[in-house]
Amino acid sequence: MAALAQAGYHTFGLDLQADRAEQVALQAELDAPGTRHGSRACDVADEDQVVAAFEEARAFLGRIDTLVTSAGVVDTTPFMDIPVARFRRIHDVNVIGTWLCMREAARHMQPGSAICAIASIAGLRGGGLSGTAAYAASKGGVIALAKNAARVLAARGIRVNTLSPGATDTPMIEEPLRDPAHRARIESLAAQQRIGQAQEIAAGVVYLLSPQASFTHGANLVVDGGIVIA
Repeated sequence: MAALAQAGYHTFGLDLQADRAEQVALQAELDAPGTRHGSRACDVADEDQVVAAFEEARAFLGRIDTLVTSAGVVDTTPFMDIPVARFRRIHDVNVIGTWLCMREAARHMQPGSAICAIASIAGLRGGGLSGTAAYAASKGGVIALAKNAARVLAARGIRVNTLSPGATDTPMIEEPLRDPAHRARIESLAAQQRIGQAQEIAAGVVYLLSPQASFTHGANLVVDGGIVIA
């Protein structure tokens, strides 16, 4: 939200924790005077909550021109040990949540709008960093889902792309990165020999939503410091 605010966007954020969403919105207004930012508590895996949230977002913003689907959960449970309920919950949030938000945003969007879904290089590599089987499968699903959305929503004049970050220094993977050996292993996989920062990922999102990316559609932008080099 901060990077979008700095780029001049008005935003409306959804988060499972209402107080966190409100805090981020208030900070965005302080950092980017002249922009407006709202928020709402929402479980993106709950259809009724998502439908209501997008109605409120449209009312707050006046219209919906862009969408970033960044809500997600990671899991580090070993392949043989992950419970089925946990596997399903990860897919509920990461895949179904992405699809629901895309669907509801598209209902309100006009031609010229853009969607950026946050995937992960785990969806390209099959995990191998901090996330394991369930996470990797869900992010592979996000990439495939976005490609389908790009085909379908092109007729509405809506661009759809994904951005796949590598390991990024955020609260999502803070716990596994506390292990110096694990952090060193992840850093060693990248050509740049480091972990990314949130603002570096955000810059890619702002680009994909911007008019500068007007001919970028159905693509997956990898921002990972050179872990996945094709």
